[in-house]
Amino acid sequence: MSDFDVIVIGAGHNGLVCAGYLAKAGYRVCVVEQRHGVGGAIATEEIVPGFRFDLGGSAHFLINLTPIVAELDLSRYGLEYLDLDPILFAPFPDQTHVMMWKSVDQTCDSIAAICPEDADRYRLFIRRWQPIAELLLESLMHTPSPLNLARYLAGDILRLRRDWLDDIHALLGSYGHLLRQSFVSPKLQGMIGWRAAQAPPTEPLSALFAVWHPMYHVSGMRRPRGGSGMLAQALAKMIEAHGGAILTDSPARRILVKGRRAVGVELANGQTLTARKTVSGTHILTTINLLGDETPMAIRKRVMQANLGNGLGMLVCYAMKELPNYTALPGSPGPQHTALQFVCPDLPYLERAYGDYLRGQPSAEPALCAMTFSAADPSLAPAGQHVLSVWGQYYPYTLASGAAWDEVGPQVADHMLDTLARYAPNIKEAVIDRLIETPVYLERTLGLLRGNIMHLDMSLDQMFLFRPTAGLSQYRGPVRDLYLTGASTHPGGGIMGASGRNAASVVLRDLSLERWPWQPRASRRRQ
Repeated sequence: MSDFDVIVIGAGHNGLVCAGYLAKAGYRVCVVEQRHGVGGAIATEEIVPGFRFDLGGSAHFLINLTPIVAELDLSRYGLEYLDLDPILFAPFPDQTHVMMWKSVDQTCDSIAAICPEDADRYRLFIRRWQPIAELLLESLMHTPSPLNLARYLAGDILRLRRDWLDDIHALLGSYGHLLRQSFVSPKLQGMIGWRAAQAPPTEPLSALFAVWHPMYHVSGMRRPRGGSGMLAQALAKMIEAHGGAILTDSPARRILVKGRRAVGVELANGQTLTARKTVSGTHILTTINLLGDETPMAIRKRVMQANLGNGLGMLVCYAMKELPNYTALPGSPGPQHTALQFVCPDLPYLERAYGDYLRGQPSAEPALCAMTFSAADPSLAPAGQHVLSVWGQYYPYTLASGAAWDEVGPQVADHMLDTLARYAPNIKEAVIDRLIETPVYLERTLGLLRGNIMHLDMSLDQMFLFRPTAGLSQYRGPVRDLYLTGASTHPGGGIMGASGRNAASVVLRDLSLERWPWQPRASRRRQ
């Protein structure tokens, strides 16, 4: 008899979501994690005494479009979400600004102050693309089989309205082209373009990232009280409450294979744990390395050819004496401080930043997203002080100069802060301490190979049926009884949990088809 029904490798949020559904169904579950705590790229830790930093993702949009929080009853395990409105604040060099609220009407009022025509165009944009974005959401919540894609995308899009051909034509282009066609003001183009910047603004078929924009008005923005990592903490408590085990400081050395099927995991300390099913929530390359020679050569070749990219961005977390005081909207605190604060004046700015990246250089004019969630959640910092997190794009993992990120990271972080200081001049004197998360730090600390927070580039040739690669897109690994979840799988990166939920449905289906006469289902739950 196996030690567990299912072992999950990696306690990132997708691995925990998958484990949560399996534990809730009554199966004996064990999660093994190499770090000292759960959460992976959504961990929250006290790096500077008294200040709690999110080591990765901070704003929660996608997961609140799913039923995961309700289905796993995470509020029962300490997860308390704060609703934050407005969603975005975009200051501009001429001291104007745009505020995006959950309400389309309020957003249009803000847009009208810089371009009345675009207020009307924005309403049309939301009205045109929201139905398609809702269909896209449905496709993300299911295994990306040809049947599901035909059901949720092709078939329904054709039935939406008679001008579907124009929509399909628009979706074949880049989001930069779509936004230039849709809006007059370069400022609005830049704000929405920065929100869509998981892919380059000129890449064909990337218009889907801009078409998703209406869903931010549906989900709004939420934050777990205590930091982004509180989602992972609640998931861990839920798993343990249902009899599951979570082993931290327990890196996997290899996936055990017997008779061409996965039978468990060997840990770095030599301990072996056996299971009927094994789920890997790690990077796909890490999974293949854990399998070693058990990986079929054809699959290994395909995975090795996957595009991991050359990094994407970097994050700097600051302990601050005060909040940024934006010249475009003076005053502190204000609604701008609970929003995502965007520095991206227009699309050419974003394109120049991406051009530097292609040349292997840190962006001279980085697009920035500043976050000061301590303005809404005082538990993140000592009284009267704050946490400022600044994400910047684009920053290549491998620098053309040959410089090491450990050496140039402080200088690049200084430049990011200088860029933000053009909009909020007080911030440079307000810094107490900081944590610099370069692309190399992201790889070394969070397992994000080549510093790519999405694991693999989010280009269309690596999405849906091709994520992580052809033949592995159904959450099943290259050997029997091995399953995949995490950002390497459909639907990709972001704090959504859909990959974990989808993978759990595949594992549960397979478990239900097995017959174990010596182990009745009622006995599977650990007492």
